[in-house]
Amino acid sequence: MGERVAWIGLGVMGYPMAGYLQKAGHEVTVYNRTGAKAEKWAAEHDGKHAPTPKEAVKDADFVFACVGNDDDLREVVIGSDGAFHGMKKGAVFVDHTTASANVARELHAKGAELGIAFIDAPVSGGQAGAENGVLTVMVGGDEDAYARAEPLIDCYARMCRLLGPSGAGQLTKMVNQICIAGLVQGLSEGIHFGKKAGLDMAAVIDVISKGAAQSWQMENRYETMIDGEFDFGFAVDWMRKDLDICLAEARRTGAHLPVAALVDQFYSEVQKMGGNRWDTSSLIALLDRD
Repeated sequence: MGERVAWIGLGVMGYPMAGYLQKAGHEVTVYNRTGAKAEKWAAEHDGKHAPTPKEAVKDADFVFACVGNDDDLREVVIGSDGAFHGMKKGAVFVDHTTASANVARELHAKGAELGIAFIDAPVSGGQAGAENGVLTVMVGGDEDAYARAEPLIDCYARMCRLLGPSGAGQLTKMVNQICIAGLVQGLSEGIHFGKKAGLDMAAVIDVISKGAAQSWQMENRYETMIDGEFDFGFAVDWMRKDLDICLAEARRTGAHLPVAALVDQFYSEVQKMGGNRWDTSSLIALLDRD
């Protein structure tokens, strides 16, 4: 028997993720700020849609969210028509938004007061990972809530792990974004250098990707980086939002992130070039613009 599920937020990630739950036999009701998209999803997946989060979560055993930022998350959870006003006791709220650890802890505590479990579960893998059902999910929260939610998360994930108490999922996603930021800058500089030196960069990448320099970014982005094409994938605006979260947390904990801070400034230059929606691999555009 499938579970009764509500899904809040149908962006490029949430839309296919909710579809995997419906495909797996769960009874899914969706809410999206733009109602037309919720109607489209419901028609496409033979599901249901509701006009507010509060109405979407009625009788749901599990509620999932994937929205933009801390403020968006608070609005759909504890706003006037938020999910917590309609969820039943014992239900589990799974938040896939990339947000701060503070808001995760805040909503976990609020949920506990209401008898609702809240786990923070940001994802990595981008739009392609969501569409292909192979996301990596990093979770913070209580073990029993995670154990209940894991079989549903597995519908669209290839890796899912509980990493600690509330906030641990968001902190792990910060580590992920910090690592990616430095890596993409290094890859951009390497490709830029090779092109200036007159090397056949496709051949170069074919060789070095078999050695210690190998990375997901190298194997999946080198061709478009060489060609100067950035019209897909994880957008610069989104990466700057994530790096802002990382840098704020670093200030709070006393961690030093000189490379992440520098790359964040490089991304601000990409935005000035009109690259707000370019893929994050567009860092190379700053080097190649001369």
